[in-house]
Amino acid sequence: MSHTTTLRLRASSRRSLFVGALATLALAACAPITPRDTPRAAERPLMQAFLLEARLSATDGRQAASGRMEWAHTPQADRLTLLSPLGQIVARLDSGPDGARLMSADGTRREAPSADALLPDVLGVDVPSARLPRWLQGAPDVDAQIRKLDASGRPQLVIDQGWRIDYLAYASEDA
Repeated sequence: MSHTTTLRLRASSRRSLFVGALATLALAACAPITPRDTPRAAERPLMQAFLLEARLSATDGRQAASGRMEWAHTPQADRLTLLSPLGQIVARLDSGPDGARLMSADGTRREAPSADALLPDVLGVDVPSARLPRWLQGAPDVDAQIRKLDASGRPQLVIDQGWRIDYLAYASEDA
């Protein structure tokens, strides 16, 4: 039995830190998909640090949630803040080499060795957090299956670790 979860993000650039980044991204967890010949994507420069502000909606077919997120990413640490549709902080996840800490709006605090250990509690699904920066930049890891490219040679459909990533649109290069 396969379980499907959809997460849609609409990203906006802030001070050109996310130039050329993805404008809209849909992620869907799916049953394993059999490998086949994959097209080669054009090389994309990968930013090591970025600030992402996005609207977010997620559903697993039974429940739905929406809001916003703010994500500050550097090679050393991440801060992910989830906000309600009205702008109240729902949860804040800080992670780095010393582990991960999750603080919810009600004051509940959780700690774990990594963000991967805490994200299932926040999102309800296992998310490969180490791959998210590459997914958001349209530059999946070399072992990901690129199923479809757009006219510019950028990934349009990718299968990676049981997740289906549909790139619906890219921001312009001068955004």
